Amino acid sequence: MENQNVMDSSKQKSFEIWDITDDELSVLIDKYSPTLEEGKIVKGTVVRIGPKDIVLDICQKSEGVLSASEFPEDFPLKVGDTVEVFLEELEGDEGFAVVSKQKADFIKVWDDIKAAYDEKSPVEGTITRRVKGGMIVSVFGVEAFLPGSQIDLRPCKDMDSLVGKKFLFRIIKLNWKRRNIVVSRRQILEEDREQKKKQLFHDLDVNSVLEGKVKNITPFGAFIDLGGIDGLLHITDISWGRIQHPSEVLSIGDTVQVMVIGIEKEKNRVSLGMKQLIPDPWKNITEKYPEGSKVNGKVVSMTDYGAFVEIEKGVEGLIHISEMSWTKHIKKPSDILEVDQSVEAVVLHIDPDKQRISLGLKQVHPDPWETIEDKYPVGSVVEGKIRTITNFGAFVQLEEGIDGLIHVSDMSWVERIETPRQILKEGKSVHCKVLKIDKESKKISLGIKQLEEDPVQKFISSHQTGDQITGSIVELKDRGIVVKIDDNARGFVPFSHLNNENIKKPSDVYKIGDDLSLKIIEMSSDGRRILLSEKEALSTESQVKEIES
Repeated sequence: MENQNVMDSSKQKSFEIWDITDDELSVLIDKYSPTLEEGKIVKGTVVRIGPKDIVLDICQKSEGVLSASEFPEDFPLKVGDTVEVFLEELEGDEGFAVVSKQKADFIKVWDDIKAAYDEKSPVEGTITRRVKGGMIVSVFGVEAFLPGSQIDLRPCKDMDSLVGKKFLFRIIKLNWKRRNIVVSRRQILEEDREQKKKQLFHDLDVNSVLEGKVKNITPFGAFIDLGGIDGLLHITDISWGRIQHPSEVLSIGDTVQVMVIGIEKEKNRVSLGMKQLIPDPWKNITEKYPEGSKVNGKVVSMTDYGAFVEIEKGVEGLIHISEMSWTKHIKKPSDILEVDQSVEAVVLHIDPDKQRISLGLKQVHPDPWETIEDKYPVGSVVEGKIRTITNFGAFVQLEEGIDGLIHVSDMSWVERIETPRQILKEGKSVHCKVLKIDKESKKISLGIKQLEEDPVQKFISSHQTGDQITGSIVELKDRGIVVKIDDNARGFVPFSHLNNENIKKPSDVYKIGDDLSLKIIEMSSDGRRILLSEKEALSTESQVKEIES
C-alpha cells in the first residue's frame, strides 16, 4: 500500500512537470530546435567572456564560440550583450557552433564596400596596427590591408606614428571569398596633388612670388616643390654672383622664396628665379663704375687669357693678360695673380648690354714708357745687366721690365762680330749708349761701340785723298784685302789695286800681318769707306825714286 502511494505521488509530480500549454510548448520547441541556417547572420547573447574565447548563446543545442581577437582591445563588451555573428557551422569539431563576428561585419558592410570599390570613391578609415609589409586599417568596421608602398607618396620612415590616425583611402582590391580588402592612401594623395597641380598651373603668373621647399639639387640647378608642382631653379638664376654648384647656396629641405620667370603649361614646366627678387647689380653700372675709376675686387677665376675679378656680388670684370703689366712679359695670369687675391684695378670699358667690364691692373700705376725719354735720353750712357743673348744681339735690363737691345752691328766699329757671345756674357753688367727710343713699340736701341769715337771718321777727318800710308793685312777676301791703318781704322784694297796682277786670289801671294804701302784713292764719311791702292802707292814711290836719282 505504501509503495502504491509512492508511485501515485511520482506520477502526480511527473504530470505536474509536463502540465504546460500548447503555446508554451511551441515556444520551447522554437527555442531549442535547429531552425537556424548555416551561412547566415545570427544574433547571440554573451554568456561568458574568457581571455581567449567568448561564448555566445545562439539559441541552439550548442553554444557558439568565437575568438576574443575578433574584438578590438578597447571594445566595451560585457555578459548579456547581443552580438551579431556569422554562423559557419551548427556544430564544429568540439561540439560548439562555429561563428565569426568579423565575417558578419564584412557581410553587413559588403554592399557599401563594393559600391566604394566600383565607384572608386574615397572611404574614411583608421589605422589600427602595423603588420608585416604594411598596416591594418579599419574601414566600415572591418579590417583592410594597407601595403607599405601605398601609405604615402614617398616611403614612410615611421609607420608606428600613424597608428590611431584617420585618413581617406581608396579600395584598390577586393576578394569576397577570402574576405580580403586592400586599400591605398597614396592614390588619394596623388589625385590631390594632381588636382592642386592643375589649380596651381591655372593660377600661376610670370613674376608672381611663391614660397617653396628645395626638393632636389643637381649640378645645373635645384628643383623646388611649390606645393603640388616642381619648378626648376637654374644655377644661373640663383644668384647675381658666380657660384660653382647650387649646394653653395641651397640645401635639400630649405624653404625659399622664388619668382616665376617662365611657364610652359603644355609641358607642365615652371622656371624659377631667386636673384630676380633683388635688384640687378648691372642696372646703372656705368654710373657706379665710370671708365677710368679705380675699383677693388677679388680674383674669382683665371683663364689663359686673363683673370675675372668680382667687384661686387654679381658683377665681374676681366683683366686681360695684356693689361696686367706695363713692362713684364706675362705668359699666363697665374704668374702674378691667384684666385681669392684682392686687387685694385682701373675700369677701362663697360658694355652694359653684354654685361662686360674690362679692367686694367697696370693702369693703377703710371706707364714708365711715358717718361722713358726723360729717364734715358738719347745719347746718354747707361749701365745694365745682360739678360738674354741671341744671334742678332743682346738684351740689356735697364730696370725691372725695361730692356734695351744692343744689336750685333753696334758692338764694334771695326771688328767683325759673328756672335755677341764673342764679347758678352749673360748676367754680366755692361755700359752702353742710348741710340734710339720708340715709345709706341716700347723699344730701346743701345750701342757699345758708340762709347768711343768712330776710328774711320777720325781717320777721314785727319787725311786726304792721295796720302801715302802704311797698312797691315787683317783679312783676305776674294775681291780684295782689308787692312788696319791709323787709329785702328780699316781700309779696303780692291783686287784691281793690288800690285800683283797675275794671281787668282789675294791669298795666293798675301798673308795676314803683312805690311803694305798704300795710297788713299777714295774716302766717304757717310758710307764709312776708305779705299786704298797698293799699285798706285808703289807707282808713286817708283816715280819719286826716279826723280831723286
